Amino acid sequence: MAATMDWLSREKMTRAWRWGIPLILVMIALDQITKAWVLGTPELNALACLQENRMCGKIEISPVLDFSMTWNRGVSFGVMQAEGLARWGLFAVIGVIAIGFTFWLLRAERFMTALALSLVVGGAVGNLVDRARFGAVVDFLDFSGPWFGANIGGWPVGFPWIFNVADACISLGAAALLLDQLLAGRKRAG
Repeated sequence: MAATMDWLSREKMTRAWRWGIPLILVMIALDQITKAWVLGTPELNALACLQENRMCGKIEISPVLDFSMTWNRGVSFGVMQAEGLARWGLFAVIGVIAIGFTFWLLRAERFMTALALSLVVGGAVGNLVDRARFGAVVDFLDFSGPWFGANIGGWPVGFPWIFNVADACISLGAAALLLDQLLAGRKRAG
């Protein structure tokens, strides 16, 4: 008896994909456009330091935001650094997750679920493009502060990681997905 793929049938697909897929493409484009700017900015020295594990260059914008080019060989915020064969293993795992989330998007019944999945997939694919091209991801948004001169116990208050548009999409999408699933669970229970 042949297994059917009725979970992917047209009848099970919702209309969320009509705006979710274009949103994914917009997030990928926005991410890649900002990274192209970073790669083309001489002060950030991006391609010259690709083989080194150090910050490449920095443009100070304000006390809150700087553009600080660094190569991330891991996932969001530098977790799980991988090079060589592990790089392609990480690429495959992230790719499979993005495909799975895209199938979920095709069947998403709630707006927030579809929005969250679109953001996560757009961010994941944006970072996969870098990983395939360079073996690492371009990170440059630096909110390390100190934020508005704030200090706690003599330590400046800021966000300690350098990230990019794709990471922001993944983080916002993951938070929205968690909130959506928690609220959906409360509605089912109550």
